[in-house]
Amino acid sequence: MNIFFAVATGVLFGLGVFQLLRRDLVKAGMGLYTLFTAVNLFMLAAGAFDGQVPPYTDQLANGQPSDPVVQGLLLTAIVISLGSYCLILGMIEVAANRFNTVDSHEI
Repeated sequence: MNIFFAVATGVLFGLGVFQLLRRDLVKAGMGLYTLFTAVNLFMLAAGAFDGQVPPYTDQLANGQPSDPVVQGLLLTAIVISLGSYCLILGMIEVAANRFNTVDSHEI
């Protein structure tokens, strides 16, 4: 399962960076949200004590409870990333209305 989390995080991060470097501001905003998702997945994967059981389950394999700090940080990061994404989309809309384009080089 650790290999799956590592590959998924790497693919999401790479896709987010690729989209972030595009000229279209809407695609760049979506790339930023993909980066946020990759970071959230990384924090979720890092929350397991022994690596055998996902951090979002109640008990780990040895009977030890999962770490609630990671879950709290993850929920906070999701809320902050959603707020940041809404702010970015609003700024893109204002720029698109003002300059009649979403191309970053023309703005």
